[in-house]
Amino acid sequence: MDQKKHRILKTYFGFTQFRRGQEEIIDALLSGKDVLAVMPTGAGKSLCYQIPALILEGLTVVISPLISLMKDQVNALSGAGIPAAYLNSSLSPREYAETLAGAVRGDYRILYIAPERLLREDMRRLGEGLRIPMVVVDEAHCVSQWGHDFRPSYLAIAEFIRMFSKRPITAAFTATATGKVRDDIVRILNLEGPFLLTTGFNRENLYFGVERPPDKNRTLLAYLENHRNKSGIVYCSTRKAVEEICRLLNGRGFAAARYHAGLDDRERHKNQDDFIYDRTPLMVATNAFGMGIDKSNVSFVIHYHMPKNIESYYQEAGRAGRDGEPADCILLYSPQDVRINKFLIANNGDTEKDETLVNHNLELLKHMTYYATTDDCLRAHILGYFGENAPHFCGNCSNCTTQFENNDITIPAQKILSCVYRIEQRGRRFGKIMVINILKGSKSEKLLSQGLESISTYGIMAETDVHRLRTILDYLIEKEYLAQDGDEYPVVRLGPRWEEILRQKKPLSLMLPKERERKKPALAADEPPGDFREDLFIQLKELRNRLAQKARVPAYIIFSDASLRDMCRKLPQTPEQFLTVSGVGSVKMEKYGSLFTDRINAYTEANPP
Repeated sequence: MDQKKHRILKTYFGFTQFRRGQEEIIDALLSGKDVLAVMPTGAGKSLCYQIPALILEGLTVVISPLISLMKDQVNALSGAGIPAAYLNSSLSPREYAETLAGAVRGDYRILYIAPERLLREDMRRLGEGLRIPMVVVDEAHCVSQWGHDFRPSYLAIAEFIRMFSKRPITAAFTATATGKVRDDIVRILNLEGPFLLTTGFNRENLYFGVERPPDKNRTLLAYLENHRNKSGIVYCSTRKAVEEICRLLNGRGFAAARYHAGLDDRERHKNQDDFIYDRTPLMVATNAFGMGIDKSNVSFVIHYHMPKNIESYYQEAGRAGRDGEPADCILLYSPQDVRINKFLIANNGDTEKDETLVNHNLELLKHMTYYATTDDCLRAHILGYFGENAPHFCGNCSNCTTQFENNDITIPAQKILSCVYRIEQRGRRFGKIMVINILKGSKSEKLLSQGLESISTYGIMAETDVHRLRTILDYLIEKEYLAQDGDEYPVVRLGPRWEEILRQKKPLSLMLPKERERKKPALAADEPPGDFREDLFIQLKELRNRLAQKARVPAYIIFSDASLRDMCRKLPQTPEQFLTVSGVGSVKMEKYGSLFTDRINAYTEANPP
């Protein structure tokens, strides 16, 4: 089994190694366990169920919320030589019947189904006549009303699964889910003893930036001018804003399409296809656009307005850089955004004036506003929101690059360690809050009743900001100058390296937010080209685009930009060498190998190293 999954990974998908978390999920599914996996956009969720689907006997059913997502996935699978199909409202009655008949015949290994169709009689008959080893729920957060994209049709999934005489393995996947939403997914989908995995929300290739420009239009135009010929999305809160920004961009010579729920289906589909197929590099849209868009070469996502919650923001921003290349996620913030969002929350018909849900959404808006206005590391703020520990300084966000500076923390560290040392001399240990309160000179009843004000370090950091003090304390724990014991009520004690600071007087420095008025961060500079041959990259893109047009599929279905870049670095000239390129499997080697190696050979002859 182990050899089989690795052989499928290379043969069909062109990779030699699994990404973080993928192999564990695949192994759990193949052992018959239910799964709930929270993996960020671009982490390779699809492979986690597609590989088991090719190993398990029968037809795997994937429940997916959007037509565009199904179409992209089926195109990609078909391009890799994997028989797959979808059932949704985009099919004519004849096409629907033919696809259903093909599923009954066993023509497919993977069938994507819209949740609205799950309880139809034809689905019941399909379940009775076929072996269904696994049901996959994509975008599983949609099942929870506390998630950012609740869909009532997802509540039918549990009943659909109960239709089968033999319960299939159930796998739920999502990119963004808080602990409360994860609990909802397990409960509502009736997952049985699921294997739970959160691979981490951090995507290091993404640059996060917050701007507070006096003129958003001028800032947006300046950014786009510096990123011409790059593909990107501009999100707006309202349909009116989408129309205005789209007109502005087209009027200034940028090729941009629009997308919102007020357009007719024909225009929405055309504009989406133009964006996916790289005919139009820019999409200006409301949050109605994007879920399931598997476009790998989006170089930036700009939020013209602040979204209503961090879940929405991170999912939308995460549509950038799916190929692993550096990409920008920029928020253009103004206080007016908060007022707009409060209005949208209070007047959302879907809530039916449910006061509890309105208050919940207003609380989520507060967290989003904190993100837009903080001086702390933006990445750490996002990861902390999802319950993930993160360094307080990432070095790749607008706050870290402009708001942080290297600080000598030797003396503050000595004071903190000395405080813990004095506490231990009394045979006592306390948690972080009490240590901080002693250092700050708190007059709380709990502190005074224990006589802790008599400790010599009481109040010696009274003038230090609490957040700054906590950051330094956490850093001392991280670097083992201090340690924590206990799970439910952890206490602080001296760590194995404490003497380096207190006795050896070792100097210590740390990147901390500047203690001054915030400056406006600059937008991320355009990424320089890699160490590959840019002129060859352009030639390979042209070849790829011609093949894509001929096959009537998006260009990234042929090869992603990341694969083309790898070709430009490795310069493969034989079939064997071409198979070493990331994303090249046996099927694509047979289809396209000679075309690309011929082009690379011609290039190297004309441009010898």
